[in-house]
Amino acid sequence: MESKEDEELKKVQVVDARARNISHNVRCTECGSQSIEDSQADIAILLRKLIRDEIQSGKSDKEIYKKLEDDFGETVLYAPKFDMQTAGLWLSPLLVAGAAGGLWAFKKHRQKTNVHIMVLDLVRGVPLTPKEKETMLDILTPPPPVGSTPSSWWWGRWTGR
Repeated sequence: MESKEDEELKKVQVVDARARNISHNVRCTECGSQSIEDSQADIAILLRKLIRDEIQSGKSDKEIYKKLEDDFGETVLYAPKFDMQTAGLWLSPLLVAGAAGGLWAFKKHRQKTNVHIMVLDLVRGVPLTPKEKETMLDILTPPPPVGSTPSSWWWGRWTGR
């Protein structure tokens, strides 16, 4: 007798877990920003009951999602499927990242190209603008030696080196 009750309890728990999982992935048609699991709207309560009834009748999760999509439209699902209508939504992050990477590469290429043009101008004897002279000096000036910073001078003097 007790094992029969345990089986029933397990079955109820499985149905409840599946229903909650599906309910978290379905948007409330009245609220819009909440799942039907979180919403207390009348339509959300009815949809939760519908989902439990469908699970108890033996339907799979895919069949339930399909029924909800057919009855309420694709916007009821939080994760829209990939098709021609939603391709822009799914591919837009890749397009933005690609455009940003292309712009970055173009700017890097232009920086190198500008330096080469300035060097060619110098070789040809074309005078540089003050901005170009400053850029060339920044590029061609070697970095200061490692041990000649003022802080290292004070540290050496303080430690007696």
